[in-house]
Amino acid sequence: MAEALAEGGTRSAAPRGGAGPSPGVFEQLGAVADAVLYEGYLLYPYRRSSAKNRVRWQFGVLFPRDWVEADGPVTPGVSGSADSWYQQTECLLRVRQPGSARVRVRVRYLQMQRKQVQEAGHRPVESLRTDDGTVHLTFDEALPRECEVELPLDELLRGGHTFAVGAAADEDVETLPEGAGRVVRTREEVRAETTVTAERLADDLCRIRVRTTNTAPAPAPRTTRDEALRRALIATHTLLGGDGAEFVSLIDPPAGLEAPVRACRNEFTFPVLGGESGDTGTVLLSAPIILPDHPQVAPESPGDLHDAAEIDEILTLRTMLLTDEEKREARATDPRAAAILDRVDTMPQEVFERLHGAVRSLTPATPAAPADRLSDPAGSPAPVTAAATPAGRLPDPVGSPAPATPAPPADRPAWWQEGADDGLSPTRDTVLVDGVPLGGGSRVRLRPRGRGADAQDMFLAGRSAEVAAVFHDVDGSVHLAVTLDDDPAAELNHWYGRFHYFRPDELEPLGPAGPDEPSAPAPAAAPARHTTDSETPAAEAE
Repeated sequence: MAEALAEGGTRSAAPRGGAGPSPGVFEQLGAVADAVLYEGYLLYPYRRSSAKNRVRWQFGVLFPRDWVEADGPVTPGVSGSADSWYQQTECLLRVRQPGSARVRVRVRYLQMQRKQVQEAGHRPVESLRTDDGTVHLTFDEALPRECEVELPLDELLRGGHTFAVGAAADEDVETLPEGAGRVVRTREEVRAETTVTAERLADDLCRIRVRTTNTAPAPAPRTTRDEALRRALIATHTLLGGDGAEFVSLIDPPAGLEAPVRACRNEFTFPVLGGESGDTGTVLLSAPIILPDHPQVAPESPGDLHDAAEIDEILTLRTMLLTDEEKREARATDPRAAAILDRVDTMPQEVFERLHGAVRSLTPATPAAPADRLSDPAGSPAPVTAAATPAGRLPDPVGSPAPATPAPPADRPAWWQEGADDGLSPTRDTVLVDGVPLGGGSRVRLRPRGRGADAQDMFLAGRSAEVAAVFHDVDGSVHLAVTLDDDPAAELNHWYGRFHYFRPDELEPLGPAGPDEPSAPAPAAAPARHTTDSETPAAEAE
């Protein structure tokens, strides 16, 4: 018997024994799912007047089909940054308890809500200040919605199940003090449905498909995107849980399952494993944002700031520096903005200090012979380089042993001491890879590791590139900065100091570019520089 839950419900299915998600597993993944739900909802400086907050809701938006395809069919992709009318997840399920395995599906999204301020006499206005000094602004808000169903796997194999995931139209009225006016919040009906099916690939292996579609009639012709959003599902994503079954990683599948993984068709979404590390798990998050397997919110983060790849410390500092007038506008813009300001204004010093960051990826250093010195083109000895390949590799996500990190030479000061950088030159240092010294100007082919690679790096596999510099980390590991040969902005990125970074064991040495091969120009290395207010430091290291 299917059990569905709509309109913001949170009831979990009862446990049924065996290997599977506990009733709270979805809730344990809730912090990450909520970050997806509210990604880009409201950006710093959190004011209505900010240009960044005038074009909103860019991820996982499902419009009525006739409206979104008025100029042609949508083009499927693995992420949900493009508008669509449907979202499809396909994943593999290993059956551990045939005959009793069950699948839980929870669909979550935001329903747009128009907040209209009206003065006395119910005349709409853009803003209104009451006698107590409180400012009220007309603005678009959103409410979270979710629907959940739990089904026997055998039922899905027999033909699947479809359930409604829409939300009703409604209106709420808030009367302001002293008869100053009122705030009217209105929501249009959202019509949508989700179909869950299963296909058996082997006795213990099935492919699960979850397809959510907007079934609402299209708005009138020439309707703007802002108006069409009233009938859309926003930030749509899906949580799946297995009871008596487990999901397979689509990023790093177990041996022998690579082919069926490649056959999975995910459109406008990107499914990843949740829970603990491993290449299988009992819970899966399919989000319109590309994430790694087992995503987590850093425990040091005291709350969501709604900004992509957010850096809490920087955004907190900037929020602290808002003027009193800017803060008043932000508080009047949206309750979630007001909550951010309250959290920042009352943040204890010890909580703020934790935002500076934490190191969780170091491995014990073991003694290693210092690398040979290699001569530069002028014949003089080059500075000390990294150890031979593989060097500085961090632990594998599934627990396989990592190569030892080379220890610095005995006569070199520790990284925090004066003189630790003496003799290092990123543009002249080299590192041995398969017996070939790689340094500035070397050509390589990118081979991101199958396990633990950055999701964006995976899309660069097999591309050729040119090494710009060799960088030594404080933990003793080495990264090579590269620019792509076929990147039309390679020269500009080189000038800015914007690179892709790879470990030595992720690079394959190549010979010089032939006459018919594209090769990005190699200008002089740009010196390190400070970022501007419009740049995110996290983008400097991928």
